[in-house]
Amino acid sequence: MTTSTDSGSAERPLRAFAGPLVLVGAGKMGGAMLQGWLALGLEPKRTIVLEPQPAAEIEALAERGLKINPNTAGPVAVAVIAVKPQIAAEVMPAVKTFVGASTLVVSIMAGRTLRFLTAALPPKTAIVRAMPNTPAAIGRGITVAVANPHVSAVQRDIAHRLLAAAGGVEWVLDEMLMDAVTAVSGSGPAYVFLLAEALAQAGIEAGLPRGLSVKLARETIAGSGELMHRTPLDAATLRQNVTSPGGTTAAALEVLMSRDGLTALMTKAVAAATRRSHDLAG
Repeated sequence: MTTSTDSGSAERPLRAFAGPLVLVGAGKMGGAMLQGWLALGLEPKRTIVLEPQPAAEIEALAERGLKINPNTAGPVAVAVIAVKPQIAAEVMPAVKTFVGASTLVVSIMAGRTLRFLTAALPPKTAIVRAMPNTPAAIGRGITVAVANPHVSAVQRDIAHRLLAAAGGVEWVLDEMLMDAVTAVSGSGPAYVFLLAEALAQAGIEAGLPRGLSVKLARETIAGSGELMHRTPLDAATLRQNVTSPGGTTAAALEVLMSRDGLTALMTKAVAAATRRSHDLAG
């Protein structure tokens, strides 16, 4: 693995990655990450994809040198595991055939711990466990990662650049935090989509036509998210900025911010998801 400091490399941070890289699982998340890597300069000829049912856009990359389900294996620089956790035990033997002494393994399998990965791979394998979320499919996700002690500084940098193709990346030292990460950002998009559903339904109950209410809720949440993305202001300040004393927003927030309101419900929801993540991880 090599790096470069010229301006072209800064704009396409994977251009200088020598590879090879194997992607195990090229479904929605894995496929989106692959497209992001290619946009950042990863050479298709340096890339291997293991996917029993590759999408047409994945198959088309074979013309550019991408290797799909090759019959041979051998040590690679990086192996990224992007399959559903339910089939983890089935795919780990295939992953192992690509792991050498200097291979970095990056797993985005929800709930599969470093302990599980360590047991399935050769001793002293460098492993990064990461938790992305679904907005990664459009490059606007947030991923939290944790590394085992065998990951070098260079390998961590490579992992960061690969994960950053899907959006922001944060690192933690304590793997125990990954259950809460899963509950907040991993499951979080579903909470936002539920908010859109609930807001639309409330609009319908208030008399709005269904189509109009759904569009108002959808665009309001999408626009508010984009505003939060673009501004340095925190959520509390943004909320205060749109709230006039004694106005309509204040009346609604009095309900939502009551003792049994949204904050209390969200705290219970995240706690429940955290417990479930811990249970699933064993």
